Amino acid sequence: MYAVIRTGGKQYRVAPGDVVRVESVSAAENGSVEFADVLAFSGDSGSLVKPQSAKVLGTVVAEGRGDKILVFHFKRKKQYKKLQGHRQGFTQVRISEIQVDGNSYTA
Repeated sequence: MYAVIRTGGKQYRVAPGDVVRVESVSAAENGSVEFADVLAFSGDSGSLVKPQSAKVLGTVVAEGRGDKILVFHFKRKKQYKKLQGHRQGFTQVRISEIQVDGNSYTA
């Protein structure tokens, strides 16, 4: 069983026990994270439904910054060059529970 969630402008397929690297999210004091934007849920193989009320619960494993991405602008014959670097922040979340329409699924 798995769920499809949306966070940080991206969609992720998660199951209980998975560790997912998402865009930086703020966690509660105890390190728990709740994803309320659940797009789809699959309880059996081959069935995919849009749940009425669902949420995915997880705990923060780590936070950090990704690898450096270099952005290079260049205009030929104009002596114009510009180099810029960027490191995107991330949060690693371990999915602990999926709650769908009153049912709870854990690892």
